[in-house]
Amino acid sequence: MPKMIDLPTYSNENGDLTVVEKILPFDIQRLYYIYHASGIRGGHRHKVTTQALICVNGSCEVHCDNAVMQETFILDSPAKCLIIQPEDYHTMSNFSDNAVLLVLASHYYDKDDYITESYK
Repeated sequence: MPKMIDLPTYSNENGDLTVVEKILPFDIQRLYYIYHASGIRGGHRHKVTTQALICVNGSCEVHCDNAVMQETFILDSPAKCLIIQPEDYHTMSNFSDNAVLLVLASHYYDKDDYITESYK
């Protein structure tokens, strides 16, 4: 099942600094971000790729299903990070108008890594 982690954040009168360093359970091979999103994104799971999702601006919901449990997570802070395992079928929805969802992935893009069927 996915796991929400708090990212180290340092704040002072000049602003906030959030760090992603030595906290992810994988080496980052790919980085992408989703913005101007509407409707439902995702709708798949993976064979090998683990992902970390951070909503760096705005908010969104991430629904996950691993055939045993279903859970919905709200990403509404750049200091929250959701780790999604390969077996987690996931969809993202309810994006705020200004949402920017950053995804850090353990593997490079490979269309053969995607499983689009949801669990029954």
